[in-house]
Amino acid sequence: MIRHAVIFSPLGQATRVEQVIARLSHAIITGLLEANEQLPNEAELAKLMGVSHITIREALNTLRSQSLIYTTRGRHGGSFINKISSEQRVKQHPLHQLSSDYLSDLGEFHAAIVLRSTKLALQRTTVKELTKLKHCIDVFAEASTAEFRAQSDMRCLLTIVANAQSARLANQALMLQSEWAPLIAVLYQKDEIHTAMSTLYLEFFEQFSQKNTQAIHCIEQIFMHLTDELLNQKFKLKTL
Repeated sequence: MIRHAVIFSPLGQATRVEQVIARLSHAIITGLLEANEQLPNEAELAKLMGVSHITIREALNTLRSQSLIYTTRGRHGGSFINKISSEQRVKQHPLHQLSSDYLSDLGEFHAAIVLRSTKLALQRTTVKELTKLKHCIDVFAEASTAEFRAQSDMRCLLTIVANAQSARLANQALMLQSEWAPLIAVLYQKDEIHTAMSTLYLEFFEQFSQKNTQAIHCIEQIFMHLTDELLNQKFKLKTL
């Protein structure tokens, strides 16, 4: 069973080798993939990420040349995560490579999509879909690992957007999540952030289930909180 559903989720039809490299290297640098942890084999990775075997092989060769992974042969061989030095971890951290303006813009754009979706979903969500959303939020609240918290958060947001019944909004949200989820997985390594977000999601559901427009404000608070935390984390990296 693959635990890292966020890391290995499909990249989409327009994928490139660089996207695979970025996804895996960010997971390694941020600690979502731990030292000596074994990656799925090439065939499984290709299937999970929705790319060709050649793309995976080229990406793994690059990661190997960057000393992010190592390969062993034999019956129990495969590709494993290298131990990353503190200096390398700071230098190659995804938040270190993105500008503050870019992070702010990403958060604002993502929020705009989900806020509009929430407004529509308030009018269109059925009782059955409401039950499904509550289950997603409960799963998120109980999640204990960073990658599962990020994955569960993603499912909560995509469920909200799906209830808006707009294909364009849903497609846009899905595209944004491919970039957003790996970043917030870094934040969800901290229990206090997860606790704060769980509280906000529960407040959101209470308002949403009563068709109260205050639910829109709750979603706004969720994105403001996460974006601020991403910017704070980036600032801390600069001071290291």
